[in-house]
Amino acid sequence: MLEFDQVNVSMAGVQVLRRVSFRLAPGATGALIGHNGAGKTTTVRTIMGFTEATGDVRLAGESIAKTPAHLRPGLGVGYAPEDRRLFSAFTVEENVLLPARVGRLSAAETKRRLDRAYDVMPELKELAARPAGSVSGGQGKMVALGRALMLGTKLVILDEPFQGLAPVLAQRYADALKRLRAHDPDITLLITESNPKLLAAFADTTLTIERGEIEQHAAAAA
Repeated sequence: MLEFDQVNVSMAGVQVLRRVSFRLAPGATGALIGHNGAGKTTTVRTIMGFTEATGDVRLAGESIAKTPAHLRPGLGVGYAPEDRRLFSAFTVEENVLLPARVGRLSAAETKRRLDRAYDVMPELKELAARPAGSVSGGQGKMVALGRALMLGTKLVILDEPFQGLAPVLAQRYADALKRLRAHDPDITLLITESNPKLLAAFADTTLTIERGEIEQHAAAAA
């Protein structure tokens, strides 16, 4: 589903990604593990088209290296950035629905995807009418995941979703990911994290990144 082929990224004259190559099969859950500054966020931003990269990035066998960033979500890619980036004046549901409206999905398709988000995260439905600016950090992570699911039909990218979460909220988030996997087994998930133990229970592929270089190997859950 997702392939990197000899991808290099430099910023301000400093090489951040070095000859990165890996592959995630359809339905795989990939854990991208590395310390802060290792290149995790640069890798996911490269998938979204936010960096100047050389090499090739392929989605479902098709190169997207030259696809503009604003068109990539329409290819079935959902992205929840580390900082959530919610619109605080909008309600939770309005934040979740925003990608569907920008993507001009039909009313029926929008409802189907919103129902899926609520099936995966029932507590999100309870928060639907609240202003997004009033939710906690952990709840905001759930909103960002719900928003990513509105367009993520092939690939969902979650950048540091467990960062800053209390253990109870981290468990709820992990349970939501398990429900998503059960609901849509063909979706490919790529999750970045500094602590490999948090993803060991359900990742079947581990990508370890250090100094911009990636090593791919099967995780124990496989």
